[in-house]
Amino acid sequence: MAKELIGVLDGKGKRIGIVVSRFNDLITKRLLEGAYDCLMRHGVKESDITTAWVPGSFEIPPVAKRLAANGKLDAVICLGTIIRGETPHFDYIAGQSSKGIGQIALESKIPIIYGVLTCDSVDQAVDRAGTKSGNRGWQAALTALEMANLYLNL
Repeated sequence: MAKELIGVLDGKGKRIGIVVSRFNDLITKRLLEGAYDCLMRHGVKESDITTAWVPGSFEIPPVAKRLAANGKLDAVICLGTIIRGETPHFDYIAGQSSKGIGQIALESKIPIIYGVLTCDSVDQAVDRAGTKSGNRGWQAALTALEMANLYLNL
């Protein structure tokens, strides 16, 4: 029989870091609330959650990297919201934020979870922060728990 590795959705004893952008905080606060709710419903103690606020999504990767390197956490969740405007700024910030988070995820010994919304409109962002499309913060937290437990088996 083939060996199968599966991460369970159990947060007991897990320490989770969350890096969240203040820019578009109408949305990011809802993402953060979803992440907290998910983590605590799955057994993570509130005292075992560390939240770092950064100015914008561009600043998420370096803070996530430092949190991951401190050796005190089991996973880091990155939350932000980038909404397309009339200039190419969206493309640069979305690209660099994604690239930075992806690079850290490859280098880190713990899971780094991408929970940055890249939306064409405020309505799309609202939909992904707890209305029509669920809450991406909740989904990122669930992914963090599954991956943290999977990493224990690797």
